[in-house]
Amino acid sequence: MVADTCLKKDILEYGCDETVQFHAIKDIPVVQPGDELSELLVSGIVASGMTPRECDVLIVASKLLSRAEGRFMNLAAVTVSREAEEVAAEVHKDPRLVELILRESVHISRRCPGALIVRHRLGHISANAGIDASNVGQRHPEGEWVLLLPKTPDRAAAQIRRRLRERFGVDVGVIIADSLGRPFRLGTVGHAIGVSGVPALWDQRGQEDLFQRSLEHTETALADQLAAAADLVLGQGSEGRGAVLVRGVRFPMVESAAVDLLREEGRDLYAREGAAHVSAI
Repeated sequence: MVADTCLKKDILEYGCDETVQFHAIKDIPVVQPGDELSELLVSGIVASGMTPRECDVLIVASKLLSRAEGRFMNLAAVTVSREAEEVAAEVHKDPRLVELILRESVHISRRCPGALIVRHRLGHISANAGIDASNVGQRHPEGEWVLLLPKTPDRAAAQIRRRLRERFGVDVGVIIADSLGRPFRLGTVGHAIGVSGVPALWDQRGQEDLFQRSLEHTETALADQLAAAADLVLGQGSEGRGAVLVRGVRFPMVESAAVDLLREEGRDLYAREGAAHVSAI
């Protein structure tokens, strides 16, 4: 049975029903700069015939937020620094793109021909600072347009959550999701870059396994798990699905943020080894 109400904040039980449902939100138009994204999402939920329940989670593709924030950049208008020219020559990338990557980053984590891995200003490690040319659409004036990640996705997730609560009278978790590559595996998976309401981490330390052994190190990245699962429905190409409503997960509704998922830089062995720090731009 699908739970109708979310767990009280003082109850620390997590889990999911035997069936977890992922519902694509339909009829969300192509988002333009200045659009009120929360209103478009509310309209899409209504048009989809959905009635949100407590403990539902709305997964929103980061591109929708980036577009609403006007995070478009025309490569033709980018002034390239000497540092970007040097890095571009080393990694065999467009110097204009490298310039934008450096502006969006706090340091370079790894570099080699064909790859530039950085610590994004939001804190996560990603290729090309998450800058993407797919599904950007035609822009004017003519040029080579790319889209940067949102400015403050945690804050945006909280704003969307508040609007959903005002409109539907229930507390719905919100995750802003993007696709991320992983250092030691091929392919990308969805991950959370903005979170509100959903516990970003599910700390299971101290619980017992099937054989009554106490768990010592088990922390589940709940927000990332939900983002990765929803990514199957959102898609990466021409699907045109910008948001997914998830139902059947149980968790205590809390004040949370995607930054809760970030390993402290001093404990991030991958980022520290051989990292080259970017000068202030």
